[in-house]
Amino acid sequence: MFWIAAALLAATALAAMAAAFARPPAASEAPDLAVYRDQLRELERDAERGALPRAEAEAARAEVARRLLAAGSAEAEAGGARRGRPGLGLAVVILLVVGACAATYWRIGAPAYPDMGLAARVAAVEEARRGRPSQAVAEAEVPDRAPPADADPDTVAMVERLREVLAERPDDLRGWRLAARFEAGLFRHEAAWRAQDRVVALRGEEAAADDFVVLAEQMILAAGGYVSPEAERALAEAARRDPGNGLARYYVGLMYAQGGRADLAWPIWRGLVAESPPDAPWLPAVLAQIERVSDLAGDPTPLDELPRPVGPDADAIAAAEDMSPAERVAMIGGMVDRLADRLATEGGPPEDWARLVTAYGVVGRLDAAAAVYREARLVFEGAPAALDLLGAAAERAGLAP
Repeated sequence: MFWIAAALLAATALAAMAAAFARPPAASEAPDLAVYRDQLRELERDAERGALPRAEAEAARAEVARRLLAAGSAEAEAGGARRGRPGLGLAVVILLVVGACAATYWRIGAPAYPDMGLAARVAAVEEARRGRPSQAVAEAEVPDRAPPADADPDTVAMVERLREVLAERPDDLRGWRLAARFEAGLFRHEAAWRAQDRVVALRGEEAAADDFVVLAEQMILAAGGYVSPEAERALAEAARRDPGNGLARYYVGLMYAQGGRADLAWPIWRGLVAESPPDAPWLPAVLAQIERVSDLAGDPTPLDELPRPVGPDADAIAAAEDMSPAERVAMIGGMVDRLADRLATEGGPPEDWARLVTAYGVVGRLDAAAAVYREARLVFEGAPAALDLLGAAAERAGLAP
């Protein structure tokens, strides 16, 4: 319909210009002819009044008549020339318009690029997504990250010893869980995801959605925030086991946003924002990117129009906007760790303990969630309302209260 409308408008404009060029000039007398005719009338009046001798009047009348004839001939030739050039004028206008359009397209268009409909563009994006770099290729481009400066030397030594033990006991599920956790804490994300991959393999069909989320997250961190095909497969397994897993939904949306499919990332994140609790650890990272994704998806939506409860403040969202994908992923874990440190040193209300249990569950740290839950039950022993709140958090985390 667009091209039909454009063609009709162009044809209408050209028809109007052609009619203007083909129209004969208005019937108006040239200035020279008018002057000579006025002079002839003036000579007649002077001769009738006797102000001019008859001989002089005749001589003057003959000269003016001669000039009038000459001017008339010149005007006739000019008028014929004007009437004979409408096609040339129209051709000049068309050439100018076409030339300007061609120059503009050559400057900002893609002359050698074939026309692609929506289906073809989507197919091309999907083909590029399927051929994107593997986990190994992405990791090779990410520089190794040093352990934290304040890392406990005893912990580092314990992790090294654990590696040796697991080499001799490859079926030790608890040992591989510990290895995944501690390797991640030392920023050894490649070692962490390989340990978690072993956890998933040992659990088999009993592996939970959170197991796969932890695996995918460590892969993403090891690849510098990039969601590889291998991480995508882990996320697919997590979604199969728990379609509502918040962290998995965040990473799936991130994967689509990275792959040029904002049209798929936008509904995933919009639904996640609407369904997430205000303190969900992934919420700042989503809100930092969702406006741009909605714009790319063709549905520009400002943050204040998103259906969500009160969540992170503007400063937290602004800080997340300046982060790289890897930094956003790390931020989610950092928020959980800061809450854990505060509760360990200062304590807090049962709502904060419940929030930490839930957060550990959604990031796949079930051992930590179980430990915090046990400690919280001791802290709030004798407070039925607090225990009910903690029990609900444990259920959300995937624990048996």
